[in-house]
Amino acid sequence: MSASDSIIFGPKPDGEKTDETAVFCPKFDANGLLAAVAIDATTKEPLMLAWMNEESLRRTLELGQAVYFSRSRQELWHKGATSGHTQTIREIRTDCDQDALILYVDQKGAGACHTNRRSCFYRQLTPGAPTTLKFLD
Repeated sequence: MSASDSIIFGPKPDGEKTDETAVFCPKFDANGLLAAVAIDATTKEPLMLAWMNEESLRRTLELGQAVYFSRSRQELWHKGATSGHTQTIREIRTDCDQDALILYVDQKGAGACHTNRRSCFYRQLTPGAPTTLKFLD
């Protein structure tokens, strides 16, 4: 059974506020995507922002590992399939509009970033000095 056969998302309820429904009905944008932020499940450190289309979300739910959609390559991207730096899903949360996700993950390997850092968010901006970046690692 494929992911598309086993997982069915609910329709948006007519006349009901999206933030009040208990039905998972993800709202993909005009390009068929929604934002997904991966956060370390233990430390709560933000690791990366990626995009999911319907098929990558279905595969993520089926496999229990993060599968994203690469906008630059226009293809599915099973995080860590070639590098070994996988993300095992512990929990997924959706926002009130169901157009963004947070993935709480167990990050395996060197890290989430293609620069071999633990997190893609390794540069810090300070209010009052918006053009100066501080490197965190």
